[in-house]
Amino acid sequence: MADPLVQYGVVLVFAWVFAVQAGMPIPAGPMLLGAGALSGSGQMNLALAVGAAIAAALGADVLWYSLGRSQGTRLLETLCRFSMNPDSVVRDAKERFVAHGVRYLVLAKFLPGVNPVAAGLAGAVPIHLERFLLYASTGALLWAGAWITLGYLFADIIGRVATRAAPLGRLLVIVIAVALTSYLVFKFVRRRRFLRHLWKARITPIELKRRLEAGNYIVIFDLRTALDIATAPYRIPGALEIGREALQHPYRLIPRDSEVVFYCAEPREATSARMALRLASHGFKNVHPLSGGFEAWRQAGFVVEPVVHEPSSGSTQHRAVDEEFGDAGPLQRNTRFRVTMRAWTSPTYSCSRRQRARPRRS
Repeated sequence: MADPLVQYGVVLVFAWVFAVQAGMPIPAGPMLLGAGALSGSGQMNLALAVGAAIAAALGADVLWYSLGRSQGTRLLETLCRFSMNPDSVVRDAKERFVAHGVRYLVLAKFLPGVNPVAAGLAGAVPIHLERFLLYASTGALLWAGAWITLGYLFADIIGRVATRAAPLGRLLVIVIAVALTSYLVFKFVRRRRFLRHLWKARITPIELKRRLEAGNYIVIFDLRTALDIATAPYRIPGALEIGREALQHPYRLIPRDSEVVFYCAEPREATSARMALRLASHGFKNVHPLSGGFEAWRQAGFVVEPVVHEPSSGSTQHRAVDEEFGDAGPLQRNTRFRVTMRAWTSPTYSCSRRQRARPRRS
């Protein structure tokens, strides 16, 4: 890597860092370490290398932030196509974004594949541009500065390692390529199996509405994050809020003979499908993710009801949303309906009865 870096210098650093922070599944560390090592040996200007890396990272952030402002949360489906773990990266990013607020933009620089999601969420919320640029720049400085400084301090060691590895260059490239290809094939096969199960188990909004109107007893769980609720403060009538952690032992909350429907806001109903698989592993026979999630229900024109929040029982996550994003445009001070464990398992609680109450349309 030293020869291309010497020949093209900061231009290659800029292009590589932009591609990484824009979402390409390639490692940034070796490139930045190499730039730092060349700076330590006097073959590259240290300030220019750090500046190019910061400018590239910030440029990628502004790109995704702008797309988030224009497309909103729909951008997340596009981001999933670039992710190595599309079913989990969006959900995790939302939860961490709520937990850490705009400070998550700094942390996201150090997490592979997460930076585009964090920048896109910041635009979709939206975070004010000045605040976004402050934290994005800080994160870029810390991230690029750490890698390049590390290479600068250990320039001699990196140079010796590169010299000894040079004769094995072609073999090393082949080994890395085979390992990466095997990993990608494994991820593809596992994802295909997951999607096959999803297609078999999920229920459409039309079918769910038909069963509810027929009086079927169906327990509906809202798995959306606090950030999802804040951006769309409505729910399917009768839906109960529950966290993923509470379903570690679902038989304590839900009768095994219940028909259960999960809905979420992740692309391809990823969270709902995983919860359905978890319940199936515990012996539940009639569990479905809602096809298209909450957005599909709304787009079908079916009844929704506003989320009701009791201030005295607000969760830490919901308060964090209010405190961190309360001044943002689309985010309103609404949080989820709170339901006790007793209500979840009470035989007198009927989702279908709540449906027939016909709350007003949003």
